[in-house]
Amino acid sequence: MLHFAGWKKALVALICLGALVFSAPNLFYDDAERANDARERVERGIHDAADLAAAEEWPSWLPSSVVNLGLDLRGGAHLLVEVAVEDVHAERMDALWPEARDALRDLRDQIGPFRRRGEGQDTLTIALDDPAGAEIAADALRELAVPVQAGLMGGGGPDIEVTVNGALVTVALTEPAIRAMDDRTMAQSLEIMRRRIDETGTREPTIQRQGDNRILIQVPGIGSAEELLNIIGKTAKLTFHMVESVESDPNARPGPGKILVQDSDGTNTFYVLARRALISGDRLTDAQPGFSQNGAPVVNFQFDVAGARKFGEVTAANVGRPFAIVLDDEVITAPRINEPITGGRGQISGNFTVESATELSILLRAGALPAAITVLEQRTVGPDLGADSIQAGEIAVVIAFAAVLVFMGLSYGRFGMFANLALIFNVAMIVALLSVLGATLTLPGIAGIVLTIGMAVDANVLVFERIREELLGGKGPARAIETGYERAFSAIVDANVTTFLAAAILFFMGSGPVKGFAVTLGIGICTSVFTAVVVTRLFVSLWFSAKRPKTLTI
Repeated sequence: MLHFAGWKKALVALICLGALVFSAPNLFYDDAERANDARERVERGIHDAADLAAAEEWPSWLPSSVVNLGLDLRGGAHLLVEVAVEDVHAERMDALWPEARDALRDLRDQIGPFRRRGEGQDTLTIALDDPAGAEIAADALRELAVPVQAGLMGGGGPDIEVTVNGALVTVALTEPAIRAMDDRTMAQSLEIMRRRIDETGTREPTIQRQGDNRILIQVPGIGSAEELLNIIGKTAKLTFHMVESVESDPNARPGPGKILVQDSDGTNTFYVLARRALISGDRLTDAQPGFSQNGAPVVNFQFDVAGARKFGEVTAANVGRPFAIVLDDEVITAPRINEPITGGRGQISGNFTVESATELSILLRAGALPAAITVLEQRTVGPDLGADSIQAGEIAVVIAFAAVLVFMGLSYGRFGMFANLALIFNVAMIVALLSVLGATLTLPGIAGIVLTIGMAVDANVLVFERIREELLGGKGPARAIETGYERAFSAIVDANVTTFLAAAILFFMGSGPVKGFAVTLGIGICTSVFTAVVVTRLFVSLWFSAKRPKTLTI
């Protein structure tokens, strides 16, 4: 147990050196983090001269990863939003109406005249003049049903159910269809929110689903909840429509198959547009801020292959006519089509500033939210509170660290000093792993580190007490050390494995701060066992090989 091969010594030394190197950037936290954020913005193409300068301040050949501080330590924004999943139900019914209309037109001789009652509702109600044809119409509508995609287990029955009440035929979503649609809507909303926040270069946001239709968003480093809401709060639903006419009366009746949409500049300019969009923003593959020939900020966009072909066909067929670009039920711009726009590239102009053009391009790249969101709770955690938390955590770590060092030094002398030196490497390894893995450190995470420091010497205590017992039993120094490490090893593994399992359960079953505590505790257990069983034993081995003592006192 006292013999270490040369390659083992080199490996342990390399690991300890690596821990010191990769944890060192945290001593220059602000500089390293500023360089990291600047490099991310440069890679995303949303940088400025200050970002280029900040990226060059930190040498590229040095590690620059630092521990990500959570909301409670760094400050930032907290939002709890509710997704209007019922809007998606209404959109499904609106999308079903053209199919239903075409199917019923083929049966007009049997069912007579029919019409739709209401729009934008979660049910589709069709009124017939002759109640005798209601059942025939219902049978035709039932054929429009499609199986619900209920995950890996297969279909979950039809997605619609049709009921008849006199001359009224009502189409509604089934419960399995509603559940599946809500799950898809929430999953899509989570992903789009994550993309939007990632596009800004913000690191380690917390975005979690809560309940059936709520999402919790916590983003460290953002100055206010309003700033966060500006990023994620817009639906960013982009559509292209042909312009039928321009009105100044907000009460103008657009007529069947048309909609009235106001200009985004807030003036009394209203556009009568075709209800059905020519093409939607889900065909966009890229959107970047730029400048027009006149120097005004614009957004340049690119369609995918299918979108480019469709856009080219539409513009070729409507040369000389205006078309409107609509974002979230407002007309951003309504240019005239002077020539066919081929190649799938276009430009959105309007009353943009550089900031608003950049923001819109981020929203378009991330995609539109499938439904509107309502803010239920918003608050901002100030950096002062985070600084107080960090200071309190630092004091706790220092006190725990000093107490352990003093205890081990007084209790075990030279061997206690070996354990103390290993403890320093242990803390460096924890910080290095948190930095490299990109884990987020929260206040409970600091508590986990403090607990780890207190537990880190447990294994050394077991070994040293076992060596004492062997020495009292009359064994020589070399044999007592070897036996002490051999017989204490199983107890060390058993104690730490059970604690690690508890940390793993907390990580997988918990959320938020509980996960932060579990991460630091789990990492600390692994590094503690390594430093106690390997690093401390290497120090003892090197000392014993150099001194060869005839007697030993612990």
